[in-house]
Amino acid sequence: MYLWSRWTEPIHHLRGFFSDSTSFNILMDMLFIKGKYKSALEVLIEMKNQDVKFSKDTYVLAFAICYKLNSPESFKVCTTLREEALIKGDILSRRASCFAVALALNQNQVEKATSIFSQIMNPESIICINLRLMIHIQSNMSKTLEILKDATEGNVSKFVKKLKFSEEVLAKVREKVKDVPALLATFDELYGKLHISGQVTAYTLDALLCHTPKDLKSHAVHLNKRTVSRRTFQPLSQSLWAE
Repeated sequence: MYLWSRWTEPIHHLRGFFSDSTSFNILMDMLFIKGKYKSALEVLIEMKNQDVKFSKDTYVLAFAICYKLNSPESFKVCTTLREEALIKGDILSRRASCFAVALALNQNQVEKATSIFSQIMNPESIICINLRLMIHIQSNMSKTLEILKDATEGNVSKFVKKLKFSEEVLAKVREKVKDVPALLATFDELYGKLHISGQVTAYTLDALLCHTPKDLKSHAVHLNKRTVSRRTFQPLSQSLWAE
C-alpha cells in the first residue's frame, strides 16, 4: 500500500501530504494495529504541528496511543490534549475518556482518573463499570464491595442489562482483600454469585478498551476471545489487534 510505504520516509515528508484528519487517522490506526505506538505518536504530533483539526476519532486514537505507551511522557501528552480539547469545546467521546482514565490509573494517578471519570456521560458501559471498580480498588475497598453487592441483587428488572466484570479486575479485588478474612469471605461469596449469574467475562480490561463495536466502521480489530487464563488471570496473548 502506498500510504504504508510512504511512512518509511522521514516524518517531515508528511507535511502537505495530508490535508485533513481522516488521512492522519487512517495512518495512526494502521500503525496502532501493527503495534508501532511510538511511530503513531509521531504522526499525532505532526498532525498537531500542522494545525489539522482533530475529529472525535482522532482523540480516541490519540488517547489509545498514549494509553498503550503508558509512560509519564504519554500521560502528559494525553492530559495536555484533553485539556486543550475542553478549552476549545471539542467533544470527547466516552471511549476516548475511558482510555484517558485507564492511562491515569496505570500511572497511579488515581485522583486524575477519578476526575476524568466523573465527567463521562452515561458511564454504564462494561468498560466504565470495570474502570469504576479499578478506581475504588485503589481508594475505597468498601465501595468496591458495595458495587459488587449491588450487581448481585436480584431486584433488577429483566429488561435491564446485567453488569459484567472482568475476571482480571476481580482478581485485583481479591488480591486487595486476601489478608482480611472478613472481606475475603464477603468477596468470595459475591464472586460466586456473579459467576453463577453469568456476570463475569474472561476479557481483560485492555481487551475491552481496544474492542471495536460491530456497528463502527474502522480498521481497528475485534477481540481475540481467548485473552486471559481463567486459572492465572494472565493474558494468553500480547497481541489484541488483528494483523
